[in-house]
Amino acid sequence: MSLIRAEHLIRSVADALQYISYYHPADYLRALGRAYEREQSTAARDAIAQILTNSRLCAEGRRPICQDTGIVNVFLRIGMDVRWEPGMDLEATINEGVRRGYLDPDNKLRASVLADPAFTRRNTRDNTPAVIHLQLVPGDRVELDVAAKGGGSEAKSKFVMLNPSDSISEWVVKAVPTMGAGWCPPGMLGIGIGGTAEKAMLMAKAALMEPIDMAELKARGPRSRVEELRIELYDKVNALGIGAQGLGGLSTVLDVKIQTYPTHAANLPVAMIPNCAATRHVHFVLDGSGPAEFEPPSLEDWPKVAWSPSPQARRVDLDTLTRSEVAGWKPGQTLLLSGKLLTGRDAAHKRIQDLLARGEPLPVDFRDRVIYYVGPVDPVRDEVVGPAGPTTATRMDKFTDMMLDKTGLAAMVGKAERGPAAIEAIRKHRAAYLMAVGGAAYLVAKAIRRSRVVAFEDLGMEAIYEFEVKDMPVTVAVDSSGTSVHQTGPAAWQKKIVELRLPVTAA
Repeated sequence: MSLIRAEHLIRSVADALQYISYYHPADYLRALGRAYEREQSTAARDAIAQILTNSRLCAEGRRPICQDTGIVNVFLRIGMDVRWEPGMDLEATINEGVRRGYLDPDNKLRASVLADPAFTRRNTRDNTPAVIHLQLVPGDRVELDVAAKGGGSEAKSKFVMLNPSDSISEWVVKAVPTMGAGWCPPGMLGIGIGGTAEKAMLMAKAALMEPIDMAELKARGPRSRVEELRIELYDKVNALGIGAQGLGGLSTVLDVKIQTYPTHAANLPVAMIPNCAATRHVHFVLDGSGPAEFEPPSLEDWPKVAWSPSPQARRVDLDTLTRSEVAGWKPGQTLLLSGKLLTGRDAAHKRIQDLLARGEPLPVDFRDRVIYYVGPVDPVRDEVVGPAGPTTATRMDKFTDMMLDKTGLAAMVGKAERGPAAIEAIRKHRAAYLMAVGGAAYLVAKAIRRSRVVAFEDLGMEAIYEFEVKDMPVTVAVDSSGTSVHQTGPAAWQKKIVELRLPVTAA
């Protein structure tokens, strides 16, 4: 009979969270490497190269793959013969592990969890509490899956209660395009079928902990109806042409995982949750012999991909930027930004809105400036700033017309597509929206040479910073005429895939 000690569990959870913050799972790297090799879209291939290069940099530097270091999910399968250290509070013990993992001074992770979610939305400052799921099973050990789930991909979760006669495949293929690119494809889709509403969602999340094996599955062929459905959905979703970062291409998903459970005769619950390019999870076992140990992967596991800017990229001096220059940017064009760049996310935009409504002066002059939607990780050692990748831009859509009209802002940088209202505001004000690659946060941070808080310091990572950048890579995602590459790119590649019968299958 195993005795599980509190300190062993705390240390294991803390070490697991550190480990997954900077090491991609090997199966993900292999699958993404295969996607890179077969990708024919220049824009998507460049995005995948940035993700892979960022991944290797993070492994070498032991810094987070993404600035959104996630909300912690813990799945425990507890053997019924396990004994716990007397007086131990299991939930509190796991949360102490989370606290230590996120506050580690050598690799401090971003605190993104807010208490009182419907009202004050107060940051807990240590990323606690975790979301914990328990299952009792036979045996005398504890198995754990620990994951850090990014908010951008979690926001794209879907659930439907289908009629029993409805097509699951048809619903998934219709639902995926509505997710946009804020989940940072290429990633995985976890799907739960059956049970009840909450059971389906839980299965979809748990499915994301399973290894990527689509290439192996296709090589040997399906052995069950579920495996047939996995292959069908994988092929059909990739045939949509959404591609890496939603720019259009051959690889939107690297795998589709499915879990099922018996359900009521009147129901067909189906849940779908995506995992992003910052896929972070690890499995380990506690048997009473001590804390878990995590073996660092070999750098040989990383595909031999080293991103560098295209020779055709256009260099932009942010300190001398003019409206006529912004109007000359073309959809899909790669820019390298240098100079002073402001930052701001949801909370900062809301404060700006409130100040303008009261007729009060703004703490920062935005005229002819560019704002970057980012909440960076705190720096460690000699860093200017920690990993600082883009956040989902659509959350700022409702503020876009105000910012362009009232502050004189010239352009914005974020992740994924913009909605119709934001695109219309960009067109009306002859501004532009630039896209940085989600999942390349440490690579972006390498372009930031100086950083200082210039307003709303109390907002922590949501404060307004001024970054001084050198050759920060971005893509013109919406130009001054309102043309969006997140609309034109996938449409063009979906057509190419159909007309040319391009391969979208796992290599």
